[in-house]
Amino acid sequence: MPVRLVFLGKLADLAGGGERELDAATGWGALLTTLEPELAAEVACERVRVAVNGTLVADKRTLTLADGDELAFLPPVSGG
Repeated sequence: MPVRLVFLGKLADLAGGGERELDAATGWGALLTTLEPELAAEVACERVRVAVNGTLVADKRTLTLADGDELAFLPPVSGG
């Protein structure tokens, strides 16, 4: 089941690029196991938001994926 991962901000640096496509399992925990440990720890942080197909997910731990989904990882933003 291919899904597209989009990493924004510092997460793109950790991921080695802004996008990845991978054959992922259907849930959040399984997705985390496909990522490098440091990257998985960062995206699992409660301050990082997740959008699936452009819609923010309220609780990423209950995330269920479908074939062709796009997941965007949104790190906290600061500035002024």
